[in-house]
Amino acid sequence: MDRGELYVLEENHQIIGAVVVSTWMDEEYEPIDWLTPNGNSSYIHRLCVHPNLQGKGYAQQLMDFAESYSREQGFVSVRLDTFSQNLRNQRFYEQRGYQKLGDIFFPKQSEHPFHCYELVL
Repeated sequence: MDRGELYVLEENHQIIGAVVVSTWMDEEYEPIDWLTPNGNSSYIHRLCVHPNLQGKGYAQQLMDFAESYSREQGFVSVRLDTFSQNLRNQRFYEQRGYQKLGDIFFPKQSEHPFHCYELVL
């Protein structure tokens, strides 16, 4: 929030979901062999939809926004990671054209890896 990179989806004054579209590359991403050179990509974090409203296309809307915004800002790609045990998220991103490139670890969160993905715009 402090960086001004949190965006929310609202309907009737109710927050349905949120996404962070960031310019910051976490150091954990450094070993990944990305499709595009570092320095001109956006990073998606914290994509979320209220549990009672999931399955209604809101995550698609948030990602449509994030990708369009990234394109409008002149970024060449969108990068993200998702938990290796979350097969639903992996299918979601792969169906949107993201390519799985490698794994990173957040030992404080899980012993399992997180898969890194990139979409060239």
